[in-house]
Amino acid sequence: MHSTESRILVVDDDPTVAEVVTGYLERAGHAVDLAADGPAALRAAARRRPDLVVLDLMLPGMDGLEVCRRLRATVPVPVIMLTARGDEDDRILGLEIGADDYVTKPFSPRELVLRVESVLRRARTATVRPGPRMSRSGIALDPAARTASKDGRELALTLREFDLLAYLLARPGEAISRERLMHEVWGWEFGDLSTVTVHVRRLRGKIETDPAKPALIRTVWGVGYRFESEPEGDGEGEAEAVDAGVVGLNGVDHG
Repeated sequence: MHSTESRILVVDDDPTVAEVVTGYLERAGHAVDLAADGPAALRAAARRRPDLVVLDLMLPGMDGLEVCRRLRATVPVPVIMLTARGDEDDRILGLEIGADDYVTKPFSPRELVLRVESVLRRARTATVRPGPRMSRSGIALDPAARTASKDGRELALTLREFDLLAYLLARPGEAISRERLMHEVWGWEFGDLSTVTVHVRRLRGKIETDPAKPALIRTVWGVGYRFESEPEGDGEGEAEAVDAGVVGLNGVDHG
């Protein structure tokens, strides 16, 4: 099924969940390593780097958010978080600290496999087909080297933040919907639009002079976002108003 076998690290303290997830991933052609808590997950990742981590948010001792922080501080490995249905704040925080996707419990194992495939496919595409270097509005981006800088200072971007910036930077002045960003950048045919909103907000925090008054990634009311090659105006209040209106929308039934 796969041209190369992917290694997935599954981190969950519930042995039943871990067993079911492992079975579905192995049947989909992946190799799976298991860890029941945060320290064990970090040791497993250091011993043998995974291609992707499926990480439960509610772990004993060191929680999933801290594990995600530590993983992303050492290696740019994609992370899919498993969260309880009511943990929206933690889910949003997980996305903000670098998780690439989330699935809420109880979940369909088939859906989780689809999410894993989507994140892996995006990571492979980013590696195999780098585009040309781009430089606009003080931002320089090199897809081949996976580096980006603002006014000469390197930007610390997650995998998804980098892909989002590259996509917007390549289309200056074009209004792009959240649905299109979800499809083109995330590779999802369905999903929660707040995922896009959170990543745009986090990216603004790294490239805008004043993230509360975005001049580079502008909001297009009723549509989505536009990258301004030559910033105009101050965009006051855009980020908070739109993000408040979108975060929490849920287009996926995980039941």
